[in-house]
Amino acid sequence: QVQLVESGGGSVQAGGALRLSCASSSATYSTNYMGWFRQAPGKEREGVACFYPGASSMSYPDSVKDRFTISRDSAKNTVYLQMNSLKPEDTAMYYCAAGRRYGGSCLSSYTYNYWGQGTQVTVSS
Repeated sequence: QVQLVESGGGSVQAGGALRLSCASSSATYSTNYMGWFRQAPGKEREGVACFYPGASSMSYPDSVKDRFTISRDSAKNTVYLQMNSLKPEDTAMYYCAAGRRYGGSCLSSYTYNYWGQGTQVTVSS
């Protein structure tokens, strides 16, 4: 069983930055996808950044490309999401996830078996 704990959320003004952290109970990224997702009230969960298994490459949707960056610290079993140039539409609960469900893709929530509890990000205009 993999446990994921997010931290680093908060409130920021538009144009600001936040860094989210996801601490894992084990080194999951060697064999699993690792991803960050977000969900705003009334909207579907959206993948915003992910590592392919082994952290060999990463993927972002157009909505956050060039603003968000996923990274990791192997020694700490921690994955980060650096969010720059934040916009009010980035306001959501952000979740860290790990998994490798057959038939899934990097930014699809279907792929992921394990989820953190989420951390709230609020961006004001």
